[in-house]
Amino acid sequence: MRIAYGVMGYGRGHAMRTATVLPHLMEQHDVRVFASADAYKVLAPQFPTTEIPLFRYHYGASGRYSLRKTVARNLKPIADLLFQMDGMQALMNEFARFRPDVVISDSEAWTLRAAEAMGIPTISFDHVGVIAHCEPHFPWELRTAGLRDAMGYRYLMGQPDRILISSFYPATPKDARTRVIGPLMRDEVLGVVPTQGEHLLAYFNKGKHLFRPRVEEALRKCDRPVIVYGTDRRGQDDNLLFKAPANAEFVRDLASAKAVVGTSGNQLAGEAIHFGKPMLALPEDAFEQRLNAYMVERMGVGMRRSLARLHVRDIEDFLAMSPFMRNNMDEHRRNGRAEAQQWLDTYLAELAVHRTRSVITPAVNGWMAQTA
Repeated sequence: MRIAYGVMGYGRGHAMRTATVLPHLMEQHDVRVFASADAYKVLAPQFPTTEIPLFRYHYGASGRYSLRKTVARNLKPIADLLFQMDGMQALMNEFARFRPDVVISDSEAWTLRAAEAMGIPTISFDHVGVIAHCEPHFPWELRTAGLRDAMGYRYLMGQPDRILISSFYPATPKDARTRVIGPLMRDEVLGVVPTQGEHLLAYFNKGKHLFRPRVEEALRKCDRPVIVYGTDRRGQDDNLLFKAPANAEFVRDLASAKAVVGTSGNQLAGEAIHFGKPMLALPEDAFEQRLNAYMVERMGVGMRRSLARLHVRDIEDFLAMSPFMRNNMDEHRRNGRAEAQQWLDTYLAELAVHRTRSVITPAVNGWMAQTA
């Protein structure tokens, strides 16, 4: 089969999940990746990848996520997506050339919408689907935001034919087309044996906006070495060591850390639990991250605190509780990699029987850029 695989490019988690299953898929199928921003940078050196647009998050002067700016500055791409303007037409032309039998999407709306318009079967495989395609499991303080984001996600992503959700916490699917599996452990993670070091590993998805002065001050005062990923800074600065993104080195630093401090992405939480590292979750001002932080605390494998109000006392309290949290790790340690391969194979076989196709004559290539 020919598979088009769309990957959302905000942060690296989507790309990490995708890179874990691509080798398996490429053993049996002709796969082309369509990715944006961070995901494109991660995947293009390894796999046939075409660059596509991204809905970008925007931040205010304080460094906090700004819904107003995000909506205002994405009006044009949203209109393009919904009304099949130049960008969507360019992607549909690429699909017409490649002629995919199935489209798989990791939180990537453009590829799902193009597939829907062209009558190509679709599989959604991500973590965010847990808020839209599973029974509501939100705390009361997040319930309104959760229902709002679930509705928005369904509106942008349409109605995939099959849904696979990778989550570090369990959830109950709403219907038979949906399956929930554990987080996917990549080869770099499975190849490292954890040790107990003295340093903290700090990771910030968008450090330019999220590594705020208050966070830096708290980490400087915590009286232990801290390895920081996700910022533009490099090198040693007192007890802080700033490093550039590097998969293998990041995994080694995580596996040897005393604990993890950082934004609460699904992939990071899953890998922290795998290595038995308690997590001080500092969620971005977005529902999925806030829900992840809530679940980290509820499962007893970490604590949640505010990025905007972090104090060194929060880190001290977290470290004091970390022995208790380590005792809870075995109960929640999961690797959904084998399940992901199994369910993707099953879904692809099912959709191969029922697939339909619309053919669109190729036109201009637009904003597309491909690597071999």
